[in-house]
Amino acid sequence: MSDSYRDLIAWQKAKRVALDVYRFTRRFPKDEVYGLSSQMRRAAVSVPSNIAEGKGRYSQKEFVQFLFHARGSLLELQTQISIARDLDYLDSIAFKNLESQTEELGRILNGLLNRFQSPGRRAS
Repeated sequence: MSDSYRDLIAWQKAKRVALDVYRFTRRFPKDEVYGLSSQMRRAAVSVPSNIAEGKGRYSQKEFVQFLFHARGSLLELQTQISIARDLDYLDSIAFKNLESQTEELGRILNGLLNRFQSPGRRAS
């Protein structure tokens, strides 16, 4: 396992998602600045933050717990991306971009979770 959270592909991709969420939410209506835009940004930033925090913990068990938090935030973000699309805040290109990135990141997080968990408790 690498020494730094920055070496983790999951963290790198999660950071990219967060940056893209910030870029796309700049285009949202101004009345969403404290609503959906803010929620999406918080969820997006939470994913790489939880990966980094978990990597900095002293045990694999704690790392796994923070990966679960990251996955939860990712699922929250995916829901918000869908809502933003339904409200026409995201055009089809932005939506497909974020959807593709978050699906890939979800697979990576599930792979990490499966790698570190006992056989009886797998991520799905």
